[in-house]
Amino acid sequence: MTRLRAIAPLLVAAVLTAIAVITVKSAGCDDPGRYELVAGGYQLVGGCIAPGDIVVPEPAPAPAPPPAPYSAPAKG
Repeated sequence: MTRLRAIAPLLVAAVLTAIAVITVKSAGCDDPGRYELVAGGYQLVGGCIAPGDIVVPEPAPAPAPPPAPYSAPAKG
């Protein structure tokens, strides 16, 4: 019984590793793509990712600045 408890995590890890390798090999992407330097930074050229595959949400508007603290008139 103790051998099974010692070997079971190793077997599970081996199975998960095999599944991960099979998944990557069957992903179907022959062209990994490359990054090229353009005027504004780098751009991915080629690869299996189309421009519409990754959706980037619009940035949230900046919060309004806090109101100025109340200042009492100076006593003269």
